[in-house]
Amino acid sequence: MIGVMAVLVACSSSVPLSRRDNLAYIYGKGSAQMPLLARVHHLGDERSRIYFKLNTADLLYKSDGTGGPFHAKVRVHYEAYDSFGAKAPLDSASTLIDDPSPEPTEEKDLIGSMDLRHAHQRPFILKVVAHDLNRDLESAVFLRVERAAGLTDQHFMPVDTSHGLPYFTDHFKGGTVRVRCEVCTGKELIVRHHPARTALPAPVFASVAPMDPAINAPADSTFRVSVDANGQFKLDLARPGAYRVFSDTSAVPAYSLYSVTEAYPIVTSTDDLLKPLRYITSNQEYDRILRSDDVRKAIERFWIDAAGDRERGREAIRIYYGRVENANRHFTSEVEGWRTDRGLVHIIFGVPTSIYKTDLGETWIYGEENNLMSLVFNFKRRDGSTDMNDLVLERDPLLKGAWYRNVESWRNGRVYHN
Repeated sequence: MIGVMAVLVACSSSVPLSRRDNLAYIYGKGSAQMPLLARVHHLGDERSRIYFKLNTADLLYKSDGTGGPFHAKVRVHYEAYDSFGAKAPLDSASTLIDDPSPEPTEEKDLIGSMDLRHAHQRPFILKVVAHDLNRDLESAVFLRVERAAGLTDQHFMPVDTSHGLPYFTDHFKGGTVRVRCEVCTGKELIVRHHPARTALPAPVFASVAPMDPAINAPADSTFRVSVDANGQFKLDLARPGAYRVFSDTSAVPAYSLYSVTEAYPIVTSTDDLLKPLRYITSNQEYDRILRSDDVRKAIERFWIDAAGDRERGREAIRIYYGRVENANRHFTSEVEGWRTDRGLVHIIFGVPTSIYKTDLGETWIYGEENNLMSLVFNFKRRDGSTDMNDLVLERDPLLKGAWYRNVESWRNGRVYHN
């Protein structure tokens, strides 16, 4: 991993962030070609910084024809809005990355930053866009910036121990994680561990979604951490679950880190392959695979039998678990993305035709708008959550037929490449 500290160069041209902007591309094939990660970190009451990450494998490097190094050129810009639907941005700026490389096939991370030029003391929406100038390809992410009184999760940022560069996730597979919080320098913080949530989301037609008992489970341990003179502290994430960080004066957690074990972010292990399969198998089928002598072979046999032959089975596996990984990239909140409501819908139904965002959530439409035959899924922010990614589905009994048709399509090897 390398760090590229980008330099602010100019204000960007901007357009209104309309409630009716179709944002399906941010979860679809276009964004997958050039994944962009971004996060906001508050360094103090008046200073905030945007960090972003791209990978050189996703960029096009071109030679100028003089025998010199190849260059990737990417413009990154942000636009800040009061809300989705705002007619004019609060602020906008851009930076240009020019990365030279003698070997254009070398793979590395490009991590840069931009200061937010104005300190807005109210929540707002931040749109961050990366534009690969060599091939005219864009990728965008949306962040909700919270600047409430006291600590928020954006005052905290996990960083690697070797270079101090940011991680773009709050989910880790155990280990010890270093966290930065400059405004906490010299303070003592309380950390409470909560057991991991294990329940899967209910089908989209369920009249009442079952509550995961771990959502409101009390902490099973509490300890304190001291923030050093550099504004950093360490957390040992040995046990799976949520590690919630509190200040002494608040009963509400300021920040949470998660220790995960399942299918995150990349599907590699047999367990990773098995558990998402629960969405399209019966209880008996799942138990039979789970108890087989060779679970991995049993999973492969399920897909080959479903598709009718080995080649089609491999294609179904590629698409199904590709969606699992894509869900992890985009929908992870308190749990891995594949286990969220949006992850469930994405895996079974694919990328929608249209996605519309509001300050409260998202609407996904499969088919033409205002067509009675189209499928509509409404996701709203979970009550009490400030996480823009923590959305729950408004379940609808009328979606039952569509659910079973799509599940049956998977079980018969008929996969829609949307």
